Amino acid sequence: MDTTNNTSYAPLPGEDPSAAVPPPTHRRPFKGFAVIFPSVIFLLSLVTLVINQGPGSPPKTVPEQPDHHHQYRPASTSSETRSFSVPRGKLEGVSAKSYPHFSEDASYNWTNAMFSWQRTAFHFQPEKNWINDPNGPLFHKGWYHLFYQYNPDSAVWGNITWGHAVSTDMIHWLYLPLAMVPDRWFDANGVWTGSATLLPDGQIIMLYTGSTNESVQVQNLAYPANLSDPLLLDWVKYEGNPILTPPSGIGSTDFRDPTTAWIGPDGKWRITIGSKFNTTGISMVYTTNDFINYELHNGVLHEVPGTGMWECVDFYPVAINGSKGLDTSVNSGRIKHVLKASLDDTKLDHYAIGTYFIENETWVPDDPTIDVGIGLRYDYGRYYASKTFYDQNKDRRILLGWVNETDTETDDLKKHWASLHTIPRTVLFDSKTGTNLLQWPVEEIEDLRLNSTEFTDVLVEAGTIVPLDIGTATQLDISVDFKIESLDTEESVNGSSGCGDGAVDRSTFGPFGILVIADESLSELTPVYFRVTNSTDGDVTTYFCADESRSSKAPEVFKQVYGGKVPVLDGETYSARVLVDHSIVESYAQGGRMVISSRVYPTEAIYGAARLFLFNNATGVNVKATLKIWRLNSAFIHPFPLDQI
Repeated sequence: MDTTNNTSYAPLPGEDPSAAVPPPTHRRPFKGFAVIFPSVIFLLSLVTLVINQGPGSPPKTVPEQPDHHHQYRPASTSSETRSFSVPRGKLEGVSAKSYPHFSEDASYNWTNAMFSWQRTAFHFQPEKNWINDPNGPLFHKGWYHLFYQYNPDSAVWGNITWGHAVSTDMIHWLYLPLAMVPDRWFDANGVWTGSATLLPDGQIIMLYTGSTNESVQVQNLAYPANLSDPLLLDWVKYEGNPILTPPSGIGSTDFRDPTTAWIGPDGKWRITIGSKFNTTGISMVYTTNDFINYELHNGVLHEVPGTGMWECVDFYPVAINGSKGLDTSVNSGRIKHVLKASLDDTKLDHYAIGTYFIENETWVPDDPTIDVGIGLRYDYGRYYASKTFYDQNKDRRILLGWVNETDTETDDLKKHWASLHTIPRTVLFDSKTGTNLLQWPVEEIEDLRLNSTEFTDVLVEAGTIVPLDIGTATQLDISVDFKIESLDTEESVNGSSGCGDGAVDRSTFGPFGILVIADESLSELTPVYFRVTNSTDGDVTTYFCADESRSSKAPEVFKQVYGGKVPVLDGETYSARVLVDHSIVESYAQGGRMVISSRVYPTEAIYGAARLFLFNNATGVNVKATLKIWRLNSAFIHPFPLDQI
């Protein structure tokens, strides 16, 4: 359960937990969910690009291509006529779900085989159509439950319902019938994001945002029709909904995404909801005894000027020392509290670590210079609308997040699906740095590991590329450690700051890393790399980056260089773990201090043509790399066999 307090809970009006429940909300019938450019410019003019197959092969350099950082381009999204002056979703009062303002380039001539390759093998996504935010994750009677924002009718955002899936390990998911659909006035324009709270007596409370028939954002209550059902197939919407409407001073479309509740020493439950006041992002606190009647706390949990609308707010404790997660209601001992907000203005998930003062319902960051929205991020790539929950089954805090497509809506409609979720991650406080979280793929992903290949102390000289002979490289779990060996040179090349202009931007100490989803001729490749810089006063800063700029020849695909600073402590190697699953690459640096999720849409580096390489584009160091690489099986996600129960 999601509390350690045994405070009693007042049942819903007229509800006897042992008696028959009201008729469940209508569910749609279960149908099993039926289902840049060809020329290469050499970075080093004196080195000829030669394809070889071993660590001892002649050196190669990372090929550079012209600067074509293509953006999203307008695309026809459905049979209805639509203006592209406003992104999809904005007129409906939610964050943008389309990007109608970029490239005018013509769409690539995709084939069905290319589209099929893009679909992932072990990341969660529906059988077809659109998915976005993860909602209300929980563990109940042996099953992990995932609810998610879903359009059952199309591969673009709209008609948002709650999809539903279950798993015993958060990897091998089984699709279930829709949990909730927009069939009441208080959610007629969408059953939007929400959170689950598990009560001491076993009841499950689901609070969610509904967009009313007049497009006002309100908070609603739902609960399972039958708690004895491990699959929680049927859900009841409380007849007295909405339980909360926008308070005075809050816009009718600026009030959404209630959190999991936590209980205080006074026996009252608390939730927080994101909003904004002018351009200040805020998180409001409500207290309740029964999840029906609420009192708005005078003041806010926290606010940060200039960060705009906060949505999908999350709030939870982490232990300062320890390897286990904490129930959401824990507020004693050596703990910190994490406050996270998804920023509507930037489409980024920011978090900060601080102290929660329950006596006045405020939270204060440890370091105001890295407050919510201006400092740390969960993920420095494509990642948004995340949600954590406490997994009482294994005493861990689990983080789920949404990754959207970076091709066009036209392409998505042709392939009949859009977006996916990252591999669930455990979340812990980094006791070594004391300033950030550690995220790591759940251990269950290792059950997909097949055969492995190891490489020890592979020398990658400055300005070279080394192929790794592992065969097809589309489903991988890669662990790599790099050590730097300085060269006897007085030359110092600073290059650009940060991640620079990608892997072709050379400096004395980097970049160096791996090339994933690359074809043999290196016409398409995605570098994941470290870049080390030395300041004049001797301080060393390390950046961890992912470069999509040459990941695809398709002109309409949005390609970007992602990354940022990552702490590397004395005595640590430069270490990374990279999960490759077709069109998504999840990269973890230094044990999870930084994560980058990338979307890639190659046209050549697909199926058996996908390869893996080491590279070192530094001018002043050699590196030695030690790797262990596992091929990963598919998770074979499919519908639950309801006809067999």
